[in-house]
Amino acid sequence: MPQTFDIAIIGATGTVGETLVQVLEERNFPVGNLHLLASIESAGASVPFRGKSVRVREVEQFDFSQVRIAFFAAGAAVTRSFAARASAAGCMVIDLSGELAAPHVVPEVNAAVLDALKTPVQLGSPSSSAVALALILAPLREQLGLVKVNVTVAMAVSALGREAVSELARQTAELLNARPLEPRFFDRQVAFNLLPQVGKLDEQGHGSLEKRLVSELRELLELPLLKISVTCVQAPVFFGDSLTVSVQTERAVDLAAVNTALDSAEGVEWVEEGDYPTPVGDAVGQDVVYVGRVRTGIDDTCELNLWATLDNVRKGAALNAVQLAELLIKDQL
Repeated sequence: MPQTFDIAIIGATGTVGETLVQVLEERNFPVGNLHLLASIESAGASVPFRGKSVRVREVEQFDFSQVRIAFFAAGAAVTRSFAARASAAGCMVIDLSGELAAPHVVPEVNAAVLDALKTPVQLGSPSSSAVALALILAPLREQLGLVKVNVTVAMAVSALGREAVSELARQTAELLNARPLEPRFFDRQVAFNLLPQVGKLDEQGHGSLEKRLVSELRELLELPLLKISVTCVQAPVFFGDSLTVSVQTERAVDLAAVNTALDSAEGVEWVEEGDYPTPVGDAVGQDVVYVGRVRTGIDDTCELNLWATLDNVRKGAALNAVQLAELLIKDQL
């Protein structure tokens, strides 16, 4: 009989949590018992899995010794409250919140990190933007010599959870029906608009998501001194992050070699010149990062510019986390 593993998903009723359940089923992950956990407000709901309805229970009362792997997809506060308890119970922890001081891993980029870890392992699944940039830039590190990365991230509202998705839908409906708009989740109109600030800023004017991206990308690429400039913009898009990327390089860019490297990179779909990818119609629902508009600088041969887009909830979060779990059962369990 094939070996199975009991799994817990904390934040099971959120956008990422529900997608984790879907990806586990689609990839035929060897799940024994699936425990879906959430706050007391969400307990009692049901989520479909392999033809059955799995009831969501309250995380406060859960005994983590029942499971081998726990996905934390409910935000930083929940991770702070329960991850240590899970590890103490001998459970492998995969954190999607960015809260834990654990190795961050994108399987296509730095899976070798797991070789040095001892059980029970804690792993961080990076932010969606860090996943995308690592997949794109890792194949180009040696070829180009990365000096500085400038990136603007157009973030889908689903990065902030189900409440943000509902807010964009509500605002859109109100505007289309010529009703007065009252912002609730966001501090101003997000529908048909762009907000050049996501979350609160520190004293230097940087957001936590921007700083998280810098830290994670340096770690993933094993380039701790890489200069990275980030601006996160809230876009009126439900699902699908998009990035404009400009890379300063040590050597002149060989565009043909860059395109060849991207075309063969695992987890990347290169879109050749004459076309371009978008979140809607290309990236949403897919398991790759789409890259297009690859070009050198207008007057700088040591500059590479490109556009990228990915499903932030699926490829950028749930799929990466499940791939980490697949590595764990292969190498650690």
